[in-house]
Parts: sequence; C-alpha cells; structure tokens
Amino acid sequence: MIELAVYNTSGQQVDTIRVDEAVLGGCVRYALLKQAIVMYHANKRVGTATTKSRGVVAGSTRKVYRQKGTGNARMGTRRTGKRVGGGMIFAKKPRDFSQRMPRKQRKLARDSAVLAKLRNNSVVVVDGLSFEKPQTKQFAGVLKNLKIDQSCLVAIRDYDENVHKSARNVGRVDVLPVADLNAAAIVNHKQMLFTKDALDSFLNRSEESATA
Repeated sequence: MIELAVYNTSGQQVDTIRVDEAVLGGCVRYALLKQAIVMYHANKRVGTATTKSRGVVAGSTRKVYRQKGTGNARMGTRRTGKRVGGGMIFAKKPRDFSQRMPRKQRKLARDSAVLAKLRNNSVVVVDGLSFEKPQTKQFAGVLKNLKIDQSCLVAIRDYDENVHKSARNVGRVDVLPVADLNAAAIVNHKQMLFTKDALDSFLNRSEESATA
C-alpha cells in the first residue's frame, strides 16, 4: 500500500489516501511501457515526406553519349542520381508509421506509468480544483503552494473549461481528464497532480479493468 497526503490549494495537508499497488498491476511493466510510448510517438508522425526518384524527374531516358570511344567515363541518362538534377537513389515515399496495441495492453501501460510515478514520490493529490473563471495567476499560485516546480500533468475527473484555460498559459503544464490519460502523457511529465475525486475515479477504473 502507498500512502499519499491530500493537500488543499494552500498547500496544507487535510487528509490521507491509501493506494493499493495491486489495483495498478502490482509491478511496473517496463517493456510494455516502452512499447506504448513508441506507439504514441510513432502515431504522431505525419509520414508525408517524399522525394523524386529517377523515374519521376523530367528528362530523356537516352544515354548522354555512347558507352565507348569518347574518352570520357561512361555515363547513363540525365535522370541518374549521380548527376545534379537527377532523381534520388533511395527516394522517400509517403508511408504510414502508425502502430496499434490492444486496449488492455494500453491500460496496463498507463497503470504502470502511474505506479512508477507513485513509487518515485512524483504524485501530488489536491482536494479539489475549481475556478469561477479562468485565472492563470491563481492556478500558478496553487502549483507554487503545492511545491510543483517541474513539468506537471494535471489529472481531473471531467473536463473543466476554467481549469484548462487557467493552465494553458503555464509552461510545461498540461491538463487531462482521467478518461484521456495515457502512458506517453504521464511519462513526458516529471510530476502528476491528481484531484482527489480524479484519483478515486482512476483507481476505480483500474480496478474494474483488473476484474474484467
């Protein structure tokens, strides 16, 4: 069991919460975690790079001059990749770099990423985040009170427009609802900030997946 302190937005401890590691798989599956991160990065690649091969560039297919008798080195067509203006020898073509993983594996990788953060004491829990209107200064003050000074992923239970707008101008901080958490987003941030209801919702989701 991992015991976490729950703080208010002023940085004062108001409660504690216990997390059962078994709900998150019991161990960090590093191989699966790496596979998921590679997949998420590969899926970001556009794959539209293209160059012209010798069959695409304009020009005659006739040899520049005959093979023998000129005193020059033998020369092929003007399209050859050895000449300026010729085609690329190994031309790039548009391709699909996307990869896929089964849904259960993606969830296990996500849980492993959260468990790794918990074991490294990189998870902070706040009793709640609510703003009457978007206020970047107020949100930055909350992070300062919680002593979060590195890149941080803020996990909330449901989409909250005021929270998103308050955080979008704070450097190295991203906000995601619990349902959208993934291994790559978690690993790409040094710390995680959970609201208490978001952490409860996340653990309940993980427990349901483990028993399914």
